[in-house]
Amino acid sequence: QVQLVESGGGLVQPGGSLRLSCATSRSIFSFDAMAWYRQAPGKERELVAQITTGDRTNYADSVKGRFTLSRDNAKNTVYLQMNSLKPEDTAVYYCMLSTGYSNYWGQGTQVTVSS
Repeated sequence: QVQLVESGGGLVQPGGSLRLSCATSRSIFSFDAMAWYRQAPGKERELVAQITTGDRTNYADSVKGRFTLSRDNAKNTVYLQMNSLKPEDTAVYYCMLSTGYSNYWGQGTQVTVSS
């Protein structure tokens, strides 16, 4: 059973930064794709950023230039650095790791951007 533990959420003012972490109990090399999703109240869950085989990354248009997905292979951890945060970034953020056969989800971490 793969376990994902997320951390780093919180309350931040507009223009501020946060870094989310997603630590996995399995070697990160066993996953074909790693991604961050978010879900705001009353809205569907949406893809924020994704990295796939060959280190190809893609981002939602709404976060391009502000968010950066990265990983630390030695720590089996995926990060989402979020800069220039806006109130519309407020949501519960989930990491998702995929082997191609199964998807594994973190428990979610709340990010609130408000003055």
